[in-house]
Formats: sequence, C-alpha cells, structure tokens
Amino acid sequence: MDILEVGIPGKWEPNLPDGHISHFALDIGGSLIKLVYFSTNDEFDVVDKAGRLGKQSLGKGRFHFANFETSKINDCLEFIQTKQLHLGGCQHLEAPPTDTTIIKATGGGSYKYADLFKEKLGICLDKEDEMDCLVAGANFLLKAVHQEAFTFMHGQKEFVNIDHNDLYPYLLVNIGSGVSMLKVDGEGKFERVSGTNVGGGTFWGLGRLLTNCKSFDELLELSHKGNNRMIDMLVGDIYGGMDHSKVGLSSTTIASSFGKAVSDNKELADYRPEDISRSLLRMISNNIGQISYLNALRFGLKRIFFGGFFIGGHTYTMDTISVAVHFWSKGEAKAMFLRHEGFLGALGAFMSYGKHGFDDLMFHQLIQSAFLAGDKIGSPTNGKLSENESI
Repeated sequence: MDILEVGIPGKWEPNLPDGHISHFALDIGGSLIKLVYFSTNDEFDVVDKAGRLGKQSLGKGRFHFANFETSKINDCLEFIQTKQLHLGGCQHLEAPPTDTTIIKATGGGSYKYADLFKEKLGICLDKEDEMDCLVAGANFLLKAVHQEAFTFMHGQKEFVNIDHNDLYPYLLVNIGSGVSMLKVDGEGKFERVSGTNVGGGTFWGLGRLLTNCKSFDELLELSHKGNNRMIDMLVGDIYGGMDHSKVGLSSTTIASSFGKAVSDNKELADYRPEDISRSLLRMISNNIGQISYLNALRFGLKRIFFGGFFIGGHTYTMDTISVAVHFWSKGEAKAMFLRHEGFLGALGAFMSYGKHGFDDLMFHQLIQSAFLAGDKIGSPTNGKLSENESI
C-alpha cells in the first residue's frame, strides 16, 4: 500500500491525527484499487435537502491518496475500517441500517466487489461511470492545479502551462490494466476513440510469469537495474552495428522486442530478471506511445496527456513513451504526464458527490480551494508515494 497526503489551507503537521473524514471515493480496477479521502479539522453537522447527514468544513483539511493491489482487497477493507473512513460517508436518514453509508465508486470492481463492501463494512457503493470519472478527474486537475502537467524526455522534466481557454480538444490516454484513449472536447464531452489490451496488466502479468516477482513495485524496481539490449534485437544487431539510415533507423533502435531470445541458445533461467523486466517495460511503453500518437494524428490533436498507475512517476516509462511519440510525430507532438496520474478515476468519483445534492455543503468550493491553496505539488522522484509527502 502506498499513501500520499495533500495539505490544504492552514498549517499541517505530519504527526497530527487525520481529523474528521468528510468524504472518500474508490476506483476499483482490475489490478489496483485507488482511494481518495478528505479530512477536515474544523467542521459542523449539516443536513442537505435530501435528508443526508454530512459535515461542513470551515476550510482546513487535506487530501489523502492511497492504493492497494486488487488481489489483496482485504488490505483495503482493513485500511478503511482502521481509518473509519466509512463513518464519514454520505448518510441517508431514511435508509435502513445496512444501507446508511453511501460511497462513490467507479471501475469494474465497484460492481464485482459491491456485495463484499456491503457485507464487511456496511457500505453501499454508488457507482459512477469509469470514463466519466477519468475525464472529470483529468479536466479538474488540468484546470485547478498549478504545474499538474509536465513533459519528460531524455531525463529532463519541464512543467507545462495550461491555457484554460485552449485546453480542448486533447487525447487522454489512461494506462491501467488495459489502455483507454479518450478524445476530450470539454466538460462531460468525450469519446472513447481507441484502446489496447496491452497495458499495465500485461506488464505485471507477464512479468510475474517470467521473473517470479510478487508485486508491481518489485517488477518496476527490477527494471531500474536491467539492460533490455541483452534480450531485444536492435537494428545494429541485424546490420552489423550500422544504422539503417535510408529509413531513418539508428543502430540502437529496437527491431524486435525479445528478439535475441530466438537466436540465443538459452533458457529462461539464463536471462537476468532485471533485463527481462526492462525489455517488457520498453516493449509495452513503446507500443502505447505509438498507438497514442496515431490516434492523435487521426483526430488532428496536438496535446496527449498520459495517466494511470502503470506510469507511476517511473522515469524510464515516461521517457520511453515520450521518445515514441516524438519519433512517430517527427517532433510535432509531445507526450505530457500528470502528477496525480494514478488517481484520475478516484478523484472523478470523489468530485461526483457535488453532482448529487451536496451543493449545500459547498462541496465544489471546498475541493477547488483544496488544490488552489497550495501551488506546490509533492511528487517523489522514484514514483513511489510516501505518507510523508504533502502538498
């Protein structure tokens, strides 16, 4: 489990208790569960027009982000129970006791595990459309959070200034277990134009089979130490170390991922797990970058934003995607990444409270002030989230 905390108006000390948990939301994917909750230190009871009991903040609080492997969903349930997050949900005064807590959720797991959450925690999952949440989360971050978007290529990170009047249209590429590509034309206006089944779940699944890694983080850590050239067949391997300049391919261009395994007289045990994970990461990232650009070209889009936990702030992944987009676009398009990349769906689900009778709780104003209050965004360089990180 990884945790990121986001401080907003007022001073925050790491050792202080969470305070009152006002709302939380879930994005339950095929590989990972993403959770967002908001805690306030000063609040009072209010009842909205629909008869729901809630807490109104006086303006001090913080966001918390956490993720869990879906296969270890009991860890998530235990976390919610320990933090008593479910006690801060939306409560309908006329509902029967077993349905008193309503929590916003998205992702396929919100259907698959609905009965489990109800049985274990008495939570009723109010399901929001996954694509709606992704777009809502991305739009909000791009408009409300200073220095949310950035480019990353050849080890150089540069923040991108977003013109709110010229944001649309753009291509949103969400890399979860699979990959969805959405053409976004405005608030609530989007179309899923493409996707691929080769995504984060592919990397994790093949990685576990080939390296015996037990977690996604372990697999990523292995890739840091690997050399894909030990397994990938390069153009130079085919042309005797030379470039294939006629078609613009350098000698270091990958001609065939895992191609050397065909000609090498080796078994799986003869290859280093580090090199396997590196080659696998490169293969999937390259393909996602290429497919994304081709879809951007199809619709004449210049802005491509990448999100999803597959990226995880991992520099090699971002660099590979960026190089692929740059190569295929001949430098005309750039890959852009988001600091809160893995929590778009969860944040979108969280914000959907504001669509369903929570205007009286000043929900939108509260969330808006949360991000606008602090221009700094803490993002660990190695992509791992820490409970000591804050915004």
